[in-house]
Amino acid sequence: MKRFLGLFLVSLMSFQLNPAPVFEPYTQTIGGTPVSFDMTPIPAGSFWMGSADPSFSDQQPLHQVQLDAFWMGIHEVTWEAFELFLDKQYEQTITEGGVPARVDALSRPSLPYLDMTFGMGKEGKPAVGMTQYGAIQYCHWLYLKTGIFYRLPTEAEWEYAARAGSKDRFFFGNDPTALEDCAWFATNSKGSTQVVGTKKPNPWGLHDIYGNVTEWTIDQYAPDFYGKSADTNPINRGTKLYPHSLRGGNFATAEASLGSSFREYSDPSWKRIDPQIPKSQWWFPEAPFVGMRLVRPLIPPSTEEIYAYYTQAPLVDY
Repeated sequence: MKRFLGLFLVSLMSFQLNPAPVFEPYTQTIGGTPVSFDMTPIPAGSFWMGSADPSFSDQQPLHQVQLDAFWMGIHEVTWEAFELFLDKQYEQTITEGGVPARVDALSRPSLPYLDMTFGMGKEGKPAVGMTQYGAIQYCHWLYLKTGIFYRLPTEAEWEYAARAGSKDRFFFGNDPTALEDCAWFATNSKGSTQVVGTKKPNPWGLHDIYGNVTEWTIDQYAPDFYGKSADTNPINRGTKLYPHSLRGGNFATAEASLGSSFREYSDPSWKRIDPQIPKSQWWFPEAPFVGMRLVRPLIPPSTEEIYAYYTQAPLVDY
């Protein structure tokens, strides 16, 4: 353990010496592999978060939020990218030049006892079924591979990016008939995830922001959080295993439950068939609709804050 921490801290120190990045779109390669993904800049700014519709009390009150700039993945994390983290032997096989010691020492998910694609396939499709802890540890692995701090978005960042300047229900307005062109959902998905990036993006270049898979955020879910949240870079730093917030809806979500302000939350029933005691900290065997999208803040946190984010211990789930 001491050896791993030493390697981790040395790598953190070296990564923090990187020069300030240029704030423009870029392609992130995963060293030694053919896998890459694209990130797009989301400018700093303010927006009205939530909804004035009284039918959705957890989206109220409508309130103004100020956010710092960040990049966001133009699509959800795919199986091609996630499986490198999931299976160390696969990563070793595919990585030219071998896997660095600091990466090799990282804890990884237990290999699932079920087909975590749920028969929907992998090629070009979003990875699904990981817990929030699993999603954070994927970001940890990616940091050790690339030297760049990636994390899950906050609820506020997700909604701001999804809206792309719009105050309407959708980034394209209030007419749900346009969803067919922009999202995979219950009406057109045929009950399955679909290849990422095949629908029209929003004005900030984000594909599948509605539908395909529901996306993790950092935040603890609280239905009344908007009434007490900060107005600058808000985040609800919870301490409970359930519930945590997710956004965007998925391939099985009805049109009536889609929109930039709609909030969802994790549920222990997603592990109901998990035979392990305690239950897996890595997988939701009954959540084939949960995935993730990456964020990279323009101004990275300190080494200590990065370390605290990635090494938070999972809560035991009995």
